[in-house]
Amino acid sequence: MNISPVALARIYEEDFKQDMAALKVLPPTVYMRVTDNIPQIISFIKTIISSGQAYATSQGNVYFDVKSWGRKYGVFTATNPDTQDEAVDSDKRHGKDFALWKAAKPQELSWNSPWGKGRPGWHIECSTISSAVFGKQLDIHTGGIDLAFPHHENEIAQCEVYHQCEQWGNYFLHSGHLHVKGSQEKMSKSLKNYITIKDFLEKCSSDQFRMFCLRGRYSSAVEFSEESMEDAKNLLQAISSFIRDANAYIKGQLVCDPVREDILWERLANTKVTVKAAFADDFDTSRAVAAIMDLIHHGNRQLKAVTKDAGSPRSSVVYGSIISYIEGFFSALGMSFGERQVVVGGDKSAVLSNVIEELVRFRSKVRHYALALPETAGAEEPKQEQKEKRKQLMQERKPLLEACDSLRGDLAAFGIHIKDRAAVSTWEIVEGGQTEKQTEKKS
Repeated sequence: MNISPVALARIYEEDFKQDMAALKVLPPTVYMRVTDNIPQIISFIKTIISSGQAYATSQGNVYFDVKSWGRKYGVFTATNPDTQDEAVDSDKRHGKDFALWKAAKPQELSWNSPWGKGRPGWHIECSTISSAVFGKQLDIHTGGIDLAFPHHENEIAQCEVYHQCEQWGNYFLHSGHLHVKGSQEKMSKSLKNYITIKDFLEKCSSDQFRMFCLRGRYSSAVEFSEESMEDAKNLLQAISSFIRDANAYIKGQLVCDPVREDILWERLANTKVTVKAAFADDFDTSRAVAAIMDLIHHGNRQLKAVTKDAGSPRSSVVYGSIISYIEGFFSALGMSFGERQVVVGGDKSAVLSNVIEELVRFRSKVRHYALALPETAGAEEPKQEQKEKRKQLMQERKPLLEACDSLRGDLAAFGIHIKDRAAVSTWEIVEGGQTEKQTEKKS
């Protein structure tokens, strides 16, 4: 089957969009395609030629003249345009000159231009399109570390000549490569050592991948492995568990000894300062996440002292503030731990949530009845007989507890996890190893 290059590109473009949506990556405001901007690219090249920083050859190629511009070339790699070139086996003037327009080759896609049929060079596409959208200056430019040279270096040269400006890009953020554990090579198609996004999402969730990325510095190489994904999963579950328990405490479903509010308010304030400083330090997400987990650790310590005194005062505001801050932090990073997050889609999600809630409530009542053995009446009754009666009651109610355990096991197979803690039963829907829904029910 013959298919046009443009149609083939659209197929992969849509596949890419679907993968990004599955990873919860927000789409760009506008999609710009090179094939839709050929006249703009040709005009961009003509301006660079007219400024004296590029030249056309008899073979129909156009090159940027690095030596003629040379004053700032090599900012990322300290490349000196005046150093001795290697032998040039092409129509370039100098070895470091790079292509703005490449003459057509047989069976390659090509367009008409003042220099004959051909196609844009690798770097000119980005300079032209970013200039069309953002004008004379970029604030932040991102890309993999492998793009620093020559791609970003050449973009800077092209744009600063075209716009006649001193500084086209204010900041360049270069991300590290993704490695498979045990490999020194980056994950790439050519090496066949990659995992597709679709295959990944069959085992893990998009939030797991985000947490995995947040654990390292964006500028450093990161090692992908089952252990690193399990680590990310455990962190997500720890966060969900804290939010679930803190919400239960706020609602009076989890009764604790009085907490040290002053300590928690101080921890929350310190966490906010640490997180802000971490993000200001070249987006140190690893330090920011560590600060959040430390806050959760101290929040959990205060919730551990369970009491039977239902009249104990509750410090709802401080825990509400902590939950709000943590949820806001992760929401800004595209992750959600909200109480109403339900994994199933469509109009049935709210119904399913209510059904599970009623089911867990009913199970909690049965379980509470089975565990709450009443004191036998009559203090004069011999202790041995009291013990025998309690043992008999426990035996009679054992099937009820077994039924509760069986239900919990059956629901777990569908990703609905019930956790029993004293008089409180909590539940959550887990998809791809990550909590998507939490709520609490007390008998």
